[in-house]
Amino acid sequence: MPPTPPSMGRRAVLGAAAAVATTVTGLSATASATPAPASAEPSGGRPLDLPGGGDLGPNVIVFDPSTPGIQARLDDVFRQQETAQFGTGRYALLFKPGTYNGLNAQIGFYTSIAGLGLSPDDTTINGDVTVDAGWFNGNATQNFWRSAENLAVVPVNGTNRWAVAQAAPFRRMHVRGGLNLSPNGYGWASGGYIADSRIDGQVGPYSQQQWYTRDSAIGGWLNGVWNMVFSGVEGAPAQTFPNPPYTTLNTTPVSREKPFLYLNGSEYRVFLPEKRTDARGVTWGNGTPRGTSLALSQFYVAKPGDSAATLNQALAQGLHLLLTPGIYHVDQTLQVDNANTVVLGLGYATIVPDNGVTALRVADVDGVRLAGFLIDAGPVNSPTLLEVGPTGASRDHSVNPITVQDVFVRIGGAGAGKATTSMVINSRHTIVDHTWVWRADHGTGVGWDTNRADYGVVINGDDVLATGLFVEHFNKYDVQWFGQRGRTIFFQNEKAYDAPNQAAIQNGSVKGFAAYRVGDNVTAHEGWGLGSYCYYNVDPTIVQHHGFAAPNTSGVKFHNLLVVSLGGNGQYERVINDIGSPTSGTSTTPSTVVSYP
Repeated sequence: MPPTPPSMGRRAVLGAAAAVATTVTGLSATASATPAPASAEPSGGRPLDLPGGGDLGPNVIVFDPSTPGIQARLDDVFRQQETAQFGTGRYALLFKPGTYNGLNAQIGFYTSIAGLGLSPDDTTINGDVTVDAGWFNGNATQNFWRSAENLAVVPVNGTNRWAVAQAAPFRRMHVRGGLNLSPNGYGWASGGYIADSRIDGQVGPYSQQQWYTRDSAIGGWLNGVWNMVFSGVEGAPAQTFPNPPYTTLNTTPVSREKPFLYLNGSEYRVFLPEKRTDARGVTWGNGTPRGTSLALSQFYVAKPGDSAATLNQALAQGLHLLLTPGIYHVDQTLQVDNANTVVLGLGYATIVPDNGVTALRVADVDGVRLAGFLIDAGPVNSPTLLEVGPTGASRDHSVNPITVQDVFVRIGGAGAGKATTSMVINSRHTIVDHTWVWRADHGTGVGWDTNRADYGVVINGDDVLATGLFVEHFNKYDVQWFGQRGRTIFFQNEKAYDAPNQAAIQNGSVKGFAAYRVGDNVTAHEGWGLGSYCYYNVDPTIVQHHGFAAPNTSGVKFHNLLVVSLGGNGQYERVINDIGSPTSGTSTTPSTVVSYP
């Protein structure tokens, strides 16, 4: 299918109306785990220990096969969330193990749907789990911030529709049929991410411009527009970039799946999948999945309104954090200092730093898992929003790495926000598995200096692996990689739409800041399937010299790079450094480099 017409740009740059959701009345999830008792306050006046476990709150809605009115409840949530792109509603829809018939779960903004079994096949929906784009006139390029996880789906007509863009992961799913990644009518789409999933039938991306699939099994793959990347996927198409634009790695070097909530009898627990090397295929389906689990009583079950001081007290006590759906304002940095701490969000729990603080910092310790939440910059500039490891971190974490999964960052859109650098990775061996770091191009609080954010992701740590790296619209560099032996499998980028003129993006003598820059002192780095697009709609005469910048040395290698001018709104002179053909005209045709150097 053709890419987005030039008249619209990739994302139609029109801010959708932000409908603020109201609370859905329904079953809340109450943990059966007995909360740990609070200790008596010592004579020294230390705060009482916080209890673990407890109720998951009103916006975690739990169903079992005997629950009456499931479809009506799903429809109620969807009505509130369908168009609420920058609203305040946050929901997790959880299904206990069993079989559910005749459902169509339409998934809107800030909504997660998940099964509560150890395997997707423990929870079967005879019906559909649907994302479409009726709210945006058939354009799926703004279907952000939603997810499906740990379910088996038997689609009514044989094919399930999941028409999404960024920040909409499809994890640990079993589709007993096909999967259509485009909206009804095959309108525009720009996703996306699948991991640890089995699609028995064919995956049809149709109009999807780019997609990354990791450690899964598929019955086939129909087509590609610009950039389709596979690692560790049984049934993936062969390597053929650029025509068709398939980048295929037989395995994923290192992976560790996202933690997830499940039921053990009537007790809620959090499962922690084990690390795999040279991974291929799903982690489930052959008996009990490999890993460990934690009782909910080992978590502080956070609720919107909890202060940063309370959350930090829980972390200092040695509790993990479960962020129930909602918005959390923090006036001090959340500090994760203990090894193996889990910070897991449900229903797109959102952290907003107040007064210019950094939202969350992780010490240089083993095994921390950050997963399933959104960080939304506040109106006072934060120097950073997320820091993994302190400056100069050097410990070897190869046996038990830190993982950052489905952690998304936003600057502007829901209101004015600013941050100099969004995400900084200093700890060695960190795995960044699916992130979208986005300086907003639409919504409220958007403008070249209004939501100023110079740098998206900065990686200083050695041996870092990024699988599914989406970083867009920053005022200067989107990604800067200074650590040695870094690896990226799939990168998607757009340069900032709103640059007012050529001078505003000038980088010394270079026209524009690269989307992805490898530092001059790096001697070993490798990337597969990387794309950068420009849409300088404020000044379409802007010229971007290249999408990628890297040292010209044998140890720094790239495979399957592309740059695209969207409808001629700006142009690239080269792909990487001074290599690659320029883009030209309004045809939205990629310029590619298959191998560098």
